This record gives sequence, C-alpha cells and structure tokens, in this order.
Amino acid sequence: MLMLALSGMRTRWITFVGSFVALALGVGLIAATGLALAATFDAPERGPERFAAAPVVVRAADHLRVDTPTGTRTKPLDHPGPVGPRTAYRLAALGRTVEDRTFPADVTAARTGADTKAARIGADAKQPRTGPGTTAARTGADAKQPRTGPDVTAARSGADAKQPRTGTGTTAARTGADAGKSRPGQDAEARVGHPWPVAAAAPYRLTSGRAPAAPGEVVVTTRPGGAPLRTGDRVLVRTPAGNGPRTVVGTVAGRGFEDAVFFTDDEAARISPDIDALVVHADATAVRRALGPDSGMDVLTGHDRRRADPDPDRDARALVSVNALLGTAAGITLFVSAAVVASTFSFAVAQRRREFGLLRTAGATPGQIRRTVCAEAVLVGVLASAAGVWLGAGGAPLLVGRMTGAGLAPPWFALGDASWPLHTAFWTGVFVATAGALVSCHRAGRTAPTEALREAAVDSRVMPASRWAAAVLVLLAGLGLPALALAVDPGDLLGRKSYITRPMLLVVGFALLAPVLVRPVGRLLTWLPARLPGATGVLVRENTAAGVRRTAAVAAPVLITVALAATLTGTVATLEEARAAESRTATTADFVVTSGQEGRPMAPAFVERARAVEGAVVSVSRSTAVTVLEEDTALVTSEARAVDPARLAAVSELPVTAGRLSDLDDGAIVVNEEWLTTRVGDRVTVWLGDGRKASLRIAAVLATGTGDNGVYVTRRNAGGAGVDRIDVKVAEGADRRAVAAALQSAGAATGTRVTTRAEWLAATGPGTNDQTRTGLRMILGIALLCTATALANTLVMATSDRVRDLAVLRLAGATAPQVLRLVAAEAVVAVGVGAVLGGVVAAVNLLVVWGALVLLGVMSAVVVPWGTLGLVVAAAALLAAVSAVLPASLALRTRPVELAGARE
Repeated sequence: MLMLALSGMRTRWITFVGSFVALALGVGLIAATGLALAATFDAPERGPERFAAAPVVVRAADHLRVDTPTGTRTKPLDHPGPVGPRTAYRLAALGRTVEDRTFPADVTAARTGADTKAARIGADAKQPRTGPGTTAARTGADAKQPRTGPDVTAARSGADAKQPRTGTGTTAARTGADAGKSRPGQDAEARVGHPWPVAAAAPYRLTSGRAPAAPGEVVVTTRPGGAPLRTGDRVLVRTPAGNGPRTVVGTVAGRGFEDAVFFTDDEAARISPDIDALVVHADATAVRRALGPDSGMDVLTGHDRRRADPDPDRDARALVSVNALLGTAAGITLFVSAAVVASTFSFAVAQRRREFGLLRTAGATPGQIRRTVCAEAVLVGVLASAAGVWLGAGGAPLLVGRMTGAGLAPPWFALGDASWPLHTAFWTGVFVATAGALVSCHRAGRTAPTEALREAAVDSRVMPASRWAAAVLVLLAGLGLPALALAVDPGDLLGRKSYITRPMLLVVGFALLAPVLVRPVGRLLTWLPARLPGATGVLVRENTAAGVRRTAAVAAPVLITVALAATLTGTVATLEEARAAESRTATTADFVVTSGQEGRPMAPAFVERARAVEGAVVSVSRSTAVTVLEEDTALVTSEARAVDPARLAAVSELPVTAGRLSDLDDGAIVVNEEWLTTRVGDRVTVWLGDGRKASLRIAAVLATGTGDNGVYVTRRNAGGAGVDRIDVKVAEGADRRAVAAALQSAGAATGTRVTTRAEWLAATGPGTNDQTRTGLRMILGIALLCTATALANTLVMATSDRVRDLAVLRLAGATAPQVLRLVAAEAVVAVGVGAVLGGVVAAVNLLVVWGALVLLGVMSAVVVPWGTLGLVVAAAALLAAVSAVLPASLALRTRPVELAGARE
C-alpha cells in the first residue's frame, strides 16, 4: 500500500500540492502562535525596583484574605490603606525609618516673562471671583475651603485627600508608556512625586546638582526621549495641593519604572499627608514582632519588596490579552486547517472514484483502498507538518515583532526557549491530515467496481445517511446551545469565548449540508444570468448543479471565512454600539470630566471650583470596587462607583429594575442582576476597596446590560478612592455658555480637560479600541490565508480534471475566451454559494447576540460589517477566477481533439 500510495502521489501530484500547502501553512501558523503563546505563560522575572536597596519595607496589606470552608481566598485590594502614624512611631524605635509618599506631580516647562507670572502659584488666586465661579455662590463646607496654595490639601480630609498607593491595584504611580504621555489637551508630562529621602531606597544617584533643601526645589529623573530638563530649569509642577513653579536643583538618571519628581520631606508630607510605605533599617523579625500578627501591615523583604513597586503585576496583566489573542488565533487556525484539509481530501476522493473502481475491478479489496487513501494522507501530513514546523519556527519572531509593533503586546515581549509548541504543531498536523481523510477513506472503500464504471459525470448520492445524521446533530447543537443560553444566562453569549467558538458548530453543520444546499443556492444566484442572452448563464447553472462536489469543495473555505469575518467583526461592532447606546441613555449630563489617566485622581482644586460654578448641578464620583464571597467558596470583585445619591439622578438615567436610587445611603448598595442576592431590602456582606468589611442593604437593582452596569455606593464606602469623574448638568434656566466658560476656566487653571457629553461619547464610543480591531484583523488574515490556499488548490484540481469537458466545448464551437469566461463565472458562482451560506451562519449568530442584548435590557441595532464582507468576498472571487482561468488557459493550448481523446 505504501508503494501504491507513493505512485499515486507522483501521478496525481496536483491533487496533493494544495493539501500539502494548506496543511503546511496551518501547522506553521499553529507553531508560530504556539511559540508566542508559550512565552505568555510566564511574565519576566523582575526584581525589586523602587525599594531594591531597602532592607525592610512596611506597607498596608494589599490583598484581601477571607477564610472559607474550602480554604483561604485572596483578592487584590483596590485601595490599600496608609501606614498609620502610630505604626510609624513604633517602628522608629527599632532603627532609622524613611517615609514614602506617592502622588501625581505633572511637570510643564515654565515659560518666561508674563507667561511665567501667569503660571505662578498665585495664578489660581488671580482668577475672577465674580460670575459663575464666584465664591459668594459657594455655601456650606465648600465655601470654607481655601481656593489656592498648599492649604488646599491641608484643609481637605477623607477620600479626596488620599492618593492611590503604590503596589498591587495601583495605577497612580504607574509609569512606562503611560507616564510619558500628557493628559488629553495638556502639554504637561505625567510624573509622580516622592520625598527625596526615599530616593536612596531605589537607589537613585544624583547625576547633576544637589538634593532639594527648600519648598520650591525639586530633583527630577531624566530618560531618553523625555522632557530635556536640566539643573537650573524653572518648571511648573501640578500636584494635588495646587500648581506652583519649582526650580530643578538636581537630576537623577531614570530607572525605567517611573518618571519621578522629588521634593523635600516636609513638602511631600504637606502635599500628601498619608504614609504609603515605610522603609525600616532594622531586622525584619523585630519589625514583625513589633507590629504583631493582626496589624494589617505587610513586612516585605528580599524579592517580596517588588510588591511595593509601582504596579508590580503590570507585566502579567499585559500578557493576559496577548494570551487570549494568540489562543484564539491558534484555535481558529486549527479549525480552518482541519476543515480545509477534510474538504480537500473529500473532493480528491470524489475525483478518483473511477480510479478506485478500476482498482476494485483488478481485485483490490475495500480495506486496501482505504489503507491506500490513509497512507497518502499520513505521508502528506508528515511532510506538510515537518515543513510547517520549519515555517513556524522561522515565522514566530516575525509574528512577535509585528505584535509588539502594532501595540498588541508590550515592547519587552519576546520568545522563550520552549520547544513543546513545535512538537504539538507537528503531531496536530499529522492528526488533522489523518482525521480529515478518514471519512473519505470510508467512502472510497465502499466504491463498487461496476458502480464506478457506470457512474455519469453528474454527481449523485452526495449525502449518505451518516452525513445527514452528523449534519443534523451538529446543527441542533449549534442552534440549541445558544437557545439554552438565551433562556438561562444571556450574558454568557456576550463573552469572547462564546462568540468566537459558537459559529464553528454552525459552520461545520452548514459545510456538511453543503452538497444539498449547493443546487438551490446556485440556481438562485444564476437565475438572472440564465435568462440573459447567450448560453453562458445556462451552462453555469447546469454545471453548478451537475458538479455538486466541486462546487461544495470551493464553497466550503469561503463559507468558513465569511462566517468568521461577519460574526467576529459584527459581534464586536454590535457590542460596541450597545455599550455606546447604554452610555447615551445612562448619561444625561451636559459635560463629563474625567481625570485623563486611568487610576489618577482629579485635581482637588478643579473639583472645588466645579462645585462652585453657578447654575451647574455637579455629581462627583469615584472609581472603587467591592468584593463579595459567593456561596462561601469564591471571592468575586465588582467594579463600583461612589456617588452622591442626591446628585446622581440629575445627571444619569440608570436602568433600574427594582428599588429606587434615592434610597442609596451610607448603609446601602446598588447592585445589578448578576449578583446572587438581588432582592431589595436584603443585606449583603461585602469588603470595600480598602479591605473593610461591611453589611449593606440593597437599595436598588440595575439591569445587567453589556456588563458595564456596575455597583454604586456612597463616598463613605469608597475605600479611600479619589475623585476621577465629574458629571455636570446645566440647571434649568441657567446660562449654558456661562457654565461652559467657568468649567473651561477651571480646567485651564488645573490642567483638566472638560468635554461636552457629545465629545465624551465620541471618545468612548464604537471604534475606539484599535488593539481589538488589530487583533481581529490578524485572526481574519490567518483564516483568509488558509482559505485562499484551499480555494486555489481546489479550483486547480477541479479545472485540471475537466480538460475533456473544455475540449468538448471547443469542439462544439465555443471560442477560447468564451470557455475561459465560463470557467471564471462558475468559480465566482461557487464563491457566491459559499458567501451566501456563510452569511446565513453569520446572520444566525448576530441575531443570537441581538436577542441576548434585548433580554439584558439593551435596545441596540445589529451592526453588519458590510465593508469587511465585501472585501473578503471580492478577494475570494478574484482568487477563484484566477485559479480557475490559469489552468484552463494552459489546457486550451492543446488541440481540442487531443484533449477530447485524452485518458484520465
């Protein structure tokens, strides 16, 4: 059988070239994505950075720990607390201590002349006091707060005065790519401030100048590509205590993890009174003994000191999306490759039925025929898999380079030394080739000698009972599982895993039914051309109906690509539109102000000035989190916003399904329908962002929506979060332009960008996530590459097998251009059949998504990616026409009489 398989492969090499290329490309892509995927399993092992030279670091615990019947569960805290003054005093008795404080300190190069004076700390005081921003309009506690200078922070208390801590869950001190970016609309360089004494813990070393000794002096870090700051420069520094000019008295070389500004110890304490971490020059055992077991403090030594670094989990978090993208790409590649190889082998066996009939006539048994086909598949699989592994090993570095260049992976992402993806890819290729040929082997072995010799050119009995049964079962699963999810948990259908894997069942089902669907769909597409003058339309219709297997083999890869392209891009666009619709409905404010950088609090001075604007209803909110223990087994953290209930209703219309938002108070919480407990009035035990445990009453329940309807609490339960969003509604009868001018003036003075509702919706609306779209394009490119290979191979095989038919047409009087037009038209119609079937699959999936959104209370239209579909279908049609015309044109160079008499 092996020699017979080798002989057959040499004789019918065209049949196997396409399968070889398609499988080699599939294995190569699996190997490349597998190598890159293996590199995402372990983030780079980074040692301590900010406190690399500190013997012991004491900070508040950054993880919530809850004992359950099944063990201790942990979750990162959103806002770890500060180190208390009593703790600092007690530890100071053990040895020298250094207090660390971290706060935003954005730097702008100071100008000269009148501009410099305008930038001085007194600039806030020079703002007009009349009109919308007048102090006379301020009442209550707000009116008593100082408007300018360092006393702003000193007079503040509670959550507003606290800055986010460094370490897990903290992004205020985060640097890297974000740290060098200015806030929207501003020219300030985002930095973080620290007291100078803590610089030695990194350690930072002066490269020029001296240490700061007075309140107006700072030391700054320098880095390539950053602001060219030098000793002696005058800069404007924006801190939570206000804006003020400073003199750069020294510089230190940046260490890559942050861009810092160092102040004197006293000034840093004035700007940010809370102690974020404490460096203790003492024995760690003595420190732990002094703190006691229930102090709520972490004592960090050795490698654990990195937990006090700015965002220590940033590397692992950056790899999560990379892992998901590569896993999805590998899964889709495997699916498309398996489908393409199975379709190609099936068509190849159908082409060789006369050959198998002759072998049966010569005495070959069905088992020998099956073993021959299997041997051919194994040989192709081994050779193609080996070539694919070689391609994947060489292409993996290119893939990683493109991903880092496109921003899909962090700049430091690189391949590791894992070899298991290559072994996995090789054996996967062999398995796919063998499995794809099994059904074809079975059909080949059932070929009867007389049947094969009597069989006409018209395909018949293309759907055996076994294929019918498989198609029905797969379609029932593809339709039944979404229907069950719609009835039980509609939100599950909106997850990435669901809308990526769900189409595959329907694709397989329609591909199995393709031989039955080809004739009616083909007749539908050729209905009009068949009625036009000339015989081309009629011939296309009849040839499509007669060559069912050929048409189905061409339509199958197009079906896969169109279904995936429409489902993936359409679902993502539909979900983005749904989220935008939710935002448009939920936000009724006229102006929306955000902090500009994720995790950074808003300037307190702007918050105060916004509250004082005459004619404005101001709703201040904070991002926080609450954690609940579900079923005594799992800690589940939900994003939350801390709001003022009295102002919330004025600037929003949340989708309340039970209860009233006005009932929210310090002892209550607003949850959504995803929570296990959703009955109004029931109490739930939660842990707040700073780890405090609280029992809160459910005041209202929100619809689940797309998942962005989170939890609402009051400021008291914000866990130390700072203000990061302000919604402003112009009061009835107030002057909108005056309110806008006052807000813009306050924003200009504090470096805060004020946006209208329309601008904010546009910035957060559909199409803003370029990384998601780039990832989808990469996945679709992989599918399109496999499809193009299979399409070209199938048409070359089909056209090469029809040389006698083409010769008969020439002998009947058709010219060569007419024959070529006929061949091209048949190929385009076959692509159209695949596009129609793929469109049906996509329509079903998009309707499922739309139904899930409706059940979740979101009324939004389905977004169909017509542009993407048009490009995919046009590219497939062009490739199909070229792949069919080229071999046909080569065959037509031979005299028709010779072709008509040629033996197969």
